Amino acid sequence: MPQLKVAHQSWPLATAFTISRGSRTSAEVVVAEISDGDHVGRAECMPYARYDETVEGVIADIERFAGPVSDGLDRAALQEALPAGAARNALDCALWDLEAKRKSKPVWQLAGLGAPGPLVTAYTLSLDTPENMAKAAAENAHRPLMKLKLTGDGDIARVSAVREAAPDTRIIVDANEGWSPEMVEPFSAELAPLGVEMIEQPIPAGQDAVLADCAHPVPVCADESCHTSADLEALDGRYEFVNIKLDKTGGLTEALILRDAARARGMKIMVGCMIATSLAMAPAVLVAQGAEVVDLDGPLLLAKDHPDGLAYEGSTLSPPEPALWG
Repeated sequence: MPQLKVAHQSWPLATAFTISRGSRTSAEVVVAEISDGDHVGRAECMPYARYDETVEGVIADIERFAGPVSDGLDRAALQEALPAGAARNALDCALWDLEAKRKSKPVWQLAGLGAPGPLVTAYTLSLDTPENMAKAAAENAHRPLMKLKLTGDGDIARVSAVREAAPDTRIIVDANEGWSPEMVEPFSAELAPLGVEMIEQPIPAGQDAVLADCAHPVPVCADESCHTSADLEALDGRYEFVNIKLDKTGGLTEALILRDAARARGMKIMVGCMIATSLAMAPAVLVAQGAEVVDLDGPLLLAKDHPDGLAYEGSTLSPPEPALWG
């Protein structure tokens, strides 16, 4: 009978990381392992306070499934038994990994996908003063794509400073709901000449209906406003992109459904991550194949990663090896 284990892990960051909602110095993740005695499937999630998640709460949610896992819980039943979120993500991806190990087949084959190839990821600059963000940009000016964390007041100065420091780098920005609705039109108009290609979740999710009537020359991406495919209908006319994160979708199973449903609506795809290790990034690599924007730089922001973690060469990452996941 399969056995479930759950553990909390803390991974220090290379430097403090700041967004509009606050700062952190470590990634506090939860790892689920499902063993059948011969094979072990594992996966990682990151509980997120923005969605009322805690490490303790997510561990408790996962532990409630020890009995069902032992009784042979499958991914389809899991989707019905647990809502989207970090806990379901860990269980869903651990079940995918276990099946791959049992059948000696990679997850991409089990899911009916094409073989994954390397991806170019954005590199995220933490929210800071224009001067400090420009310094960080200059140090990373060799990277093809940067994502800047923004907050509202002073953002145009921040982006201008980064653009001057890294004139050849593509730029996207993420306000993490930090702007007011009145900022969208003027900020978008000022960011366009600076070459900004996308604005991620500029205003709070509960206020984003105004985007339908907001002129924004820079395309807008839904992050906090889009968790699963059930959210897509409400996004029509508001957003051009959706940001798919497995901790929001509740795992790879729903992430693939969301990707295909968004494509069918004519939306562009961003695949993002929380700050976590390569174990959390690995399933997202499959979702990110063909995405317009890939943002899977979590391990690059850590002081250290798993020894069998994803291989990054600059901003290019290779698909996971079976020893890590899948």
